[in-house]
Amino acid sequence: MTSERIYVGSYTSQPGGGDGIGFGPVDAIAAVATIADPSFLVRSADGRFLYTTNEQDDGKVSAFAIGADGGLELLNQQSTGGMHPCHLDIDPSGRYLLSANYTSGSVAVHALQDDGSLGERVFFVQRSGTGPNAERQEGPHAHQIAFDPSGTYVFDVDLGSDTVYSSTLTGAGELQEVSRLQIHPGAGPRHLVFHPTASAAYVINELDSTLTVCSYSDGKLQVAQTVSTRPADSPGENFPAELLISADGRFVYGSNRGDNTIAVFATAADGLSVELVQTIGSGGDWPRHLAFSNDGTQLYAANERSDQIALFSIGADGQLTQAGEPVAWPKPVCILPV
Repeated sequence: MTSERIYVGSYTSQPGGGDGIGFGPVDAIAAVATIADPSFLVRSADGRFLYTTNEQDDGKVSAFAIGADGGLELLNQQSTGGMHPCHLDIDPSGRYLLSANYTSGSVAVHALQDDGSLGERVFFVQRSGTGPNAERQEGPHAHQIAFDPSGTYVFDVDLGSDTVYSSTLTGAGELQEVSRLQIHPGAGPRHLVFHPTASAAYVINELDSTLTVCSYSDGKLQVAQTVSTRPADSPGENFPAELLISADGRFVYGSNRGDNTIAVFATAADGLSVELVQTIGSGGDWPRHLAFSNDGTQLYAANERSDQIALFSIGADGQLTQAGEPVAWPKPVCILPV
């Protein structure tokens, strides 16, 4: 097991859920903050503050000061203006926190104060649209906030309308739309990552178990390839969740909930095509989130339904090998190494 310390976000309102945020080495995690449904976590660039979604009907985001020992002190909370915020990110300037309200399909922007606390909501946009999946795409469902490698453009990924929105963020914290990418109908785009050096990006699609490869330039995405996240003829239902790309851009990793696997893709030199080279068991049930260790040599998998965090070694060929037995933690849904 690695000695690296991690924060763990969880669902507290589910049966068997814990109290809030955990912290410590993966084999010695302890609760450090009691708060409702902290389903996604980010840390400020200077390491002084931590921010989390509170994924509930009355959606909120919360700010914490990080102590020298990793402990958390709640600074304040603010409403997102929407339901079930499931993802958030800090803009590269460190001035704003952006959050995605899943159920209501909206995006909120909050100012960040010098003391790390959350200011008032300065911008809010309600997305619209539907998709062909009547059960899951009856309306917009914002699922991720992501900045491109330059920090110039911000993207919000909408599962409900099969849309990826591209915008700039003004000095006043407002989103100004630049472009939209329509993924194929019924895909259910969930998360997006950018190649670190090539003009390419990758979108994992929850509703049809596909990965969409895109060319990328100046805030605009264009589909180049679509591949399955599963081996051919895989049985049963499957719902991909998290997406990562290695620091050198050679490998992309996606989690498969249902198959309970992690899919490993090798990328082409130009980043514009991928090949599925491995699927390996996630070490538990329903792998919602994946995260790299800080040195990039290991990968964490948060298996929500089996209350387990698994750790994998990453080989030179990008492929994964499970390292030891999974560690128990109630309803883990986000891993944040520090």
